[in-house]
Parts: sequence; structure tokens; C-alpha cells
Amino acid sequence: MSTKYILAIDQSTQGTKVILFNKHMQLFWKANLPHEQMINDQGWISHDLTEIKNNLKELFKMVLKKVEPSQLEGLAITNQRESAAAWSKKTGRPLCPTIVWQDNRTEKLINRISYPELVNTVKAKTGLALSPYFTGAKWGWMLLNEPRVIQACQNNDLCLGTMDSWLIYQLTNGKSFKTEPSNACRTQLMNINTGNWDKDLGEIFGIDLDDLPEIVDSNAYFGDTNLFGLLEHPIPILSVLGDSQAALFAQGCFNPGDFKVTFGTGSSVMLNIGKELPDNINNKLNTSIAWSLNGELSYVLEGNINYAGACITWLKDNLHLIKTPEETSNLALSANPADHTYLIPAFAGLGAPYWKPNMKAAFVGMTASTGKNELVRATLNSLVYQIVDILSEFQKLFPQIKHEIHTDGGMIHNQYLMQYLSNIAQRNVKTSAISELSAFGSAVNAAGEVSDIQAAKTYVPRMSPEHASSYKREWAEWINKLS
Repeated sequence: MSTKYILAIDQSTQGTKVILFNKHMQLFWKANLPHEQMINDQGWISHDLTEIKNNLKELFKMVLKKVEPSQLEGLAITNQRESAAAWSKKTGRPLCPTIVWQDNRTEKLINRISYPELVNTVKAKTGLALSPYFTGAKWGWMLLNEPRVIQACQNNDLCLGTMDSWLIYQLTNGKSFKTEPSNACRTQLMNINTGNWDKDLGEIFGIDLDDLPEIVDSNAYFGDTNLFGLLEHPIPILSVLGDSQAALFAQGCFNPGDFKVTFGTGSSVMLNIGKELPDNINNKLNTSIAWSLNGELSYVLEGNINYAGACITWLKDNLHLIKTPEETSNLALSANPADHTYLIPAFAGLGAPYWKPNMKAAFVGMTASTGKNELVRATLNSLVYQIVDILSEFQKLFPQIKHEIHTDGGMIHNQYLMQYLSNIAQRNVKTSAISELSAFGSAVNAAGEVSDIQAAKTYVPRMSPEHASSYKREWAEWINKLS
């Protein structure tokens, strides 16, 4: 009997990846293709949906050179969240480029509707602070500024979706227009109290709820796909999870108090708070949905950091201080211990738990002896300080938080970063043994399994609590000075 595989799609900010997992949930094979980051003079960030679809077609052809079609049991999807797509209901063709989650072009729109009453309504219904970061405002911007989107809306020919809905629509040839709560809750159009799209929220952003996908369980049947005509017999799409929630699932964080830190282009710090919403969700963090399994919702607290891996890319591509991200660990370790340079990485403002959208990025505290090593170390350290500030908010809101930090993503291989996180947080840090964690989480969900992964390495604090507090205090002082 031939081995069966779950085919997982990881549609990330930087590219498209496909991974084959066998019945024991072991990674058998993977491949990826990057797509262009379209950035204009105003800093707007877009993706070409057609390029992403074509890349996926090419990746499927590679898959079928590795396994027989009959060996594919089902398909799982994990994806970048908050990015906004719009396409024709009739043709399935995109009507404009995707507005990527990092993009801040909707800031003026948000400012126009930021009345206290609306701000409070959005927070109470969605658990999210009214922000350019989320998808609803991005679709609202399209409906005001993209002629083809405006026309499609007038002609009742408009589909608005996050990247999961776009993929499902394309993979099923327009037969299935669906999403699930881990993605829907990040649009600011879903009421997390009811689990449904909310009319009041739609009116705030100028969006007709009929243009949005159906919300189903994260482990629902999302339709069948023949992989763009490559399969004679279609396979079912069995799982969809936003990338951060998929990583939480993969880490086995199913109990209240379990949490993880994902290091990607941005960073997500996410805490499972169980199956009941807290009485008060008006806090400095985002209250979101982890997933819905068999009709039962689970909730999370989340703090998002816009620039994590993106800071390292900035060091490489803009400042030309490094040639590869791998260099940063040794450079940071070689930095002058007496240097107190800090990076405030507010390239698109600072998000949780500061909520300072107008703050600008800056290196601060430099002296004449500050050099490349110190700037690289300051960049890595800035990520740690933001994570630790989010953990402090977790502790205030949910005292039952567990002690260990579970980490995943490409940056977990940076030994300096992981040790500094352990030092400043004064917690043990466990790194994932699986690099493709979001894809793994969605694949496990598709297979109906329970995740059971072991840590690759554990870091323990090597700094005194007094020194850790001193560095955190200095960071906080700079944030306050620059506010």
C-alpha cells in the first residue's frame, strides 16, 4: 500500500511554499517560490495575486514529480493574515494588487473615522484596536480608490477575501468562497462574541457583508481541488488556519496559559486564554480567535510586532551592514558590552502594547565608538524588548500564564537572539524542532491529529534579574522620550 500524504500550502508574506507530510506527520518534501514585494515611493506594500497563483501552479507540478496523485489524501492551508485581496466573482481574476498586512496606506481613513464611539465599538466587537493594520480598512480603501473594485461592487461582481479565501476560490475554480475564524477575526469585520460578520462593522468601513466569504470551522470541508487541472480525481481541502494560529496549534498550545512567539517578517506573541471571552477586552493587546474546531471557538490574546525579520532585511538591503541574516548572531556577540545603543523599530509606528502609530524609527544612545556590531545587536535587542513588554501585559491580564516561552520561525536559529530573550524575560526559551511550523499545524489539523513536537534546544537565563530590569527600564525611557 502506497504512503499517503497531506499537501500543505504555506502562503507567506515573502513567498509560496508547498510541503508534503506523511501519515506520521513527518516532513517528506518541500519547495518554495518567492514573489515580488511591490513597494512604491510612499512605502505602500503590494503583492501580485496572479504571480502567486502561477507560482502555486509551478509548485504543484514539482509535487507531482515526487508523489503519485493517488498518494495525496488532502490539502491544508496556512497563510499571511490581514492582507486584503479583491477579485471578480464571475472570472476569479484579481481586480487590484493585494494590500499587504504591513501596508499603512489606510492611516488617513482610520483617522477620519476615529471617533471615540466608533473606536470603542470596534474594540468591543472585534477585540482589536481600530488600526490601519487590519483588513477591513484596507478593503474600505480599495472601495474608495481602486476603479475596478468600485465597478465590481456596483455590478455585484465583487469578492473580498483574505489570502486563504483567495486560494480556496482559485483552487476550487470559484465553487467555494469560504474562510474560517482565525483569519476572519483579523479583518475587524467579524464579531468575536458571535463568530459572524457584523453589520455595524461593515457600515463603519463601507463594506457590504454579501461580498465576504462564508465563515466555517477551521477543520471544515472547504471544497475539492484538482490542483488547477493536474489531478484526475480531486482531493478535499480539510484545514485552513492563519499562520500565527497554525503555529500555536503546532506547538500544542491547547490549554489556557500556553503561549508561543513566532519570528517571521513580523512577530506574533500569542497566548491561549481558553474557550470563554474575558469580561473586559478593552486592553493594550488584541483579543482574537485561535480557531474553531467542530463548532467550538477558542480564544487568544495576541501582541503583534510589525518588524521582526523585516528589521534584519533592512540591515541587509538598505543599510548594507550584513550580507546574510546568519551573520547577525556573531556580530551581536562581538559588540561592545558598554555600548547602550537602542533601535526603536517604528518603521510603521509601534503596535502592541504601545499603540504609537505616528512614532518614527531611530537609533538612539549612540556614541562615536558605536559601529556595525553595536547597531546589529541593537536591532536584535529591540525585538526582545517588544516581546517582553507584551509578555508583561499577558501577565497582568492572565496571571495563569505558563513560564516557558515556545518559539518558532527562522530567527530561532539565531543563538544570540534566543539567549537574550531568555535573559531579559527571565524565562526558559524552547526552540521548535520543526522550521515549517505553521504548515505543520494546519496539516495536523487536516489529519485530525494532536500536535506533539519536541524542543530542539532550551535556553536558560544567564543574566541577573537586576541587570535585565535595568535594560528594560532604559528601553522604556527611550520609548517615553520619543513619544
